[in-house]
Amino acid sequence: MTRTANARLAGFTFLFYIVAGITSLSLTAYPKVQSILGILTSLCALVLGVTLLALTRDEDPDLALLAFGCRLIEAIPGDENRSALFFAVGSTIFAWLFLRGRMIPIWLARFGVVVSVLLVLLLFIQRAGVYASTFSMSSPISWIVWFPMLIFEVTLALWLIIKGTARAS
Repeated sequence: MTRTANARLAGFTFLFYIVAGITSLSLTAYPKVQSILGILTSLCALVLGVTLLALTRDEDPDLALLAFGCRLIEAIPGDENRSALFFAVGSTIFAWLFLRGRMIPIWLARFGVVVSVLLVLLLFIQRAGVYASTFSMSSPISWIVWFPMLIFEVTLALWLIIKGTARAS
């Protein structure tokens, strides 16, 4: 695929992934629908991994492959906390590669690195059992923690759809 096609597919996939994920969280009363949405979000994680790998591998093939691996592990159903942690680590690496290669606006890439690193730290704190109960997805604190990532991903998605990415410098 071309660089433009990868960027647009990644952008649309980010948006679909977000909508499917949030919808899945709100439909706990409908386990079959939630299961289908879970499969779709896993597929989105894979598509994002492949398209973001294609966009960032010229900057650093090893880091891009590591970030893809994180997205791959994120896509495996099971432990939500593990998936979230691998999502955050993969997001950190991809945002860093976008920043280092100056493929998207610097302000957006920096914001992505900062919110991704903070999310990694908060998820490790949660994993250690500190404030674990306050990090459930029904908790307002969780929404506050995840909201900056939502802003980054929606902004990145729209940027990728409209402008695409520059070649790594």
